[in-house]
Amino acid sequence: MKIEDYELLLKLNEIGTIRGTAKAILISQPAVTQRLKYIEDYFGEIIFIRTPKNLVLTPCGEIILEHAKRVIEEEEVLKNKLSQSSDEVLGTLSIACSSLISQRFLPKILGKYTNKFPKVTIDLVTGISEDIRRNHKDYHVCIIRGEQLKESTSIHLFDDPLYIFDTEPFPKDIIKERPLISFKSDDSMHELVDNWLYYHQQQIKPLRTMTVDQIETCKQFMKQGIGMAVLPKSVSDSMMDEFPHIALELDGKPVTRYTWLSYQEGIRELPQVDEFIKMLTNETFM
Repeated sequence: MKIEDYELLLKLNEIGTIRGTAKAILISQPAVTQRLKYIEDYFGEIIFIRTPKNLVLTPCGEIILEHAKRVIEEEEVLKNKLSQSSDEVLGTLSIACSSLISQRFLPKILGKYTNKFPKVTIDLVTGISEDIRRNHKDYHVCIIRGEQLKESTSIHLFDDPLYIFDTEPFPKDIIKERPLISFKSDDSMHELVDNWLYYHQQQIKPLRTMTVDQIETCKQFMKQGIGMAVLPKSVSDSMMDEFPHIALELDGKPVTRYTWLSYQEGIRELPQVDEFIKMLTNETFM
């Protein structure tokens, strides 16, 4: 059995279908089916029951899956120990990163990092900061938006002021009633926007809110005149001269999203992690 076989079992259990797993790991369905058959033959047990909708773990499958998790965890521990004892920077660097940061800033940073340390394997997960917080101990470093992780070491990377954009002006003496386009984000982002709108109901009243999956979709909808959109400065600099906008402020202070780099105590003893943190903290974001 190879590590890849154990990883395949975990992925099959996570996704629940052979088709979905094949798509996720970029190999054909027959190849996944054949590999699963080999694994089941190896253990002499059926691991998954194939139903029309999904894969269901058998009792023996549950035992094998627990074993797979332990094997992968022990392999990771071994790699980390070896990387600590080596003069060369290698091993695995696991990163969980906010979707906005992964789209806007991370490609450039990881490009520089992998050019400098080509033997480091990057294990990257992107998503909503709220989801990353729940599983932050699964990663070497987390790059999140909003509040910092209190149970971790957190480094403040940058502030990201919010602006509301539209294709139509924001008159001071008339209540502006327009649809509001929102993008999928964590609760803290929506709370900031809702709180600001509550105190500006004499100036701006959303007619309704429509939610799209990604920030880029939100921007394109706004540019087509479908409605207003609240966007961070980091993704809207190029729009400042083109579209009417106002800065979100409360009590004279900018309404801002904070971006943090968080990690567990002691993790910087791993050279690949320490080098990434040094590179990230020396980066200019805004």
